[in-house]
Amino acid sequence: MAAENAGAHAPTAGEYIQHHLQHLQMNFSFEGVKQTNIVDFSLFNLDSVVFSLVLGVIGCFVLWAAARKATSGVPGRFQAAVEILSEMVENQAKGVIHNAKSRKLISPLALTVFVWIFLMNAMDMLPVDLIPAAWHAAGPALGFKDYMRVVPTADLSTTLGLSCSVLFICLVYNIKIKGLGGWAHELIAAPFGDHWALYPINFLMQMIEYLAKTVSHGMRLFGNMFAGELVFMLIALMGGGWALSATGVGLAIGHVIAGTVWTLFHILVITLQAFIFMMLTLIYTGQAHDAH
Repeated sequence: MAAENAGAHAPTAGEYIQHHLQHLQMNFSFEGVKQTNIVDFSLFNLDSVVFSLVLGVIGCFVLWAAARKATSGVPGRFQAAVEILSEMVENQAKGVIHNAKSRKLISPLALTVFVWIFLMNAMDMLPVDLIPAAWHAAGPALGFKDYMRVVPTADLSTTLGLSCSVLFICLVYNIKIKGLGGWAHELIAAPFGDHWALYPINFLMQMIEYLAKTVSHGMRLFGNMFAGELVFMLIALMGGGWALSATGVGLAIGHVIAGTVWTLFHILVITLQAFIFMMLTLIYTGQAHDAH
C-alpha cells in the first residue's frame, strides 16, 4: 500500500482508494512530483504515457500481423475476426464520410482508435492490486514513487489528449476540403446566416461547438472508465474486509458475486466506450466535409 503508511498501520478504505487513484507523476526534468492544481502543464502522468504507448504498439502489431498473414483462401479465426472488425468500421465510415479518398485515411485511423482504446479500457479487467503490488516493491527500488495506475483512459489527460487529436484532424480536413477561405467564411456565416451583424454571434457559436464537442468527447470516455475503476476498488475492499475479519463470510460472498457481475457488465462497457469514441471520431471528421 502507500509507502507513507508502511510499517505504521494498515491503510483505511479511504487511504487505499486515494493511493490507487494517484498517478506516478513526473516533471519534465524527470523528477517525481505530485499535482496540486487542477490544471498543471509542468508535469505528466508517466504511468498513463507508458501504458498508452505499450498498448498502442501492441494494437498496431496485432493489426499488422493480421494484414501480413491475410490470405485470399479460407481465413483463419484470427484473420476472420480482424476482417469482421475492419468491415464494421468501413461500413460505419461509408455512412458518414462520402468522400472515398478521405476514407482511405480515416477508416484505418478509426480502426486504430477502436483497437487502441479497447486495449486501454481492457486494463481495467486486471486485478486491482496486480501491477500496483509489483510496483510497490520495484518502484521505490528504481527510485520512483510508490504510485501506479494502469488504466490510461481513466486519466483525463489521456482522453482529452485523444479528443484534441480528433479536433486537430477535423481542422485539417475542414481546410483541405473547403479551403482556408471557405472554412474561415463558414466560421462567421454559420449557423445563423451570412450577414455582417451576425458574424460575431456565428463565430462565438462555432467556437462553443468545437469546445463542447472536444471536451464532451474526452470526458465521456474518462467518466465511464474512472467510475468503472472506482467500482472495482470498492469490490476489492470487500475482499480485503473479509480477509481481515474472522466473521466476514458475507463480505466474501458479496465480493465474489459483485466482482463477477461487474466484470461481465464491464466487458460491455469497455467495448461500447471504444465503439462510441470511434463513432464520434467518424462523425466529427464527417462533419468537417459538410458545407453549412
